[in-house]
Amino acid sequence: MEIRHYKFNRITMDANKCFGKPCIRGLRMPVASILSYLSSGMTVDEILEEWPELEREDIYQALGYASWTMEERVVLLEEAAAK
Repeated sequence: MEIRHYKFNRITMDANKCFGKPCIRGLRMPVASILSYLSSGMTVDEILEEWPELEREDIYQALGYASWTMEERVVLLEEAAAK
């Protein structure tokens, strides 16, 4: 069963695709892959040329989703240092 993220309508999760990892529009393109391509130096245009099924807004939503997930995490530094 595919679930769309409530805030990012192009981000979907399905236990039967990519082990349930967040993907783009039900495609087998994990958000993490897009982030990896961008961090390796690929431009948005290069990604879109390589994967024509993607749209520019898909890339922007992947970035927005990644930013949102980082904002939602809280790491208590004192507890982390004690481990």
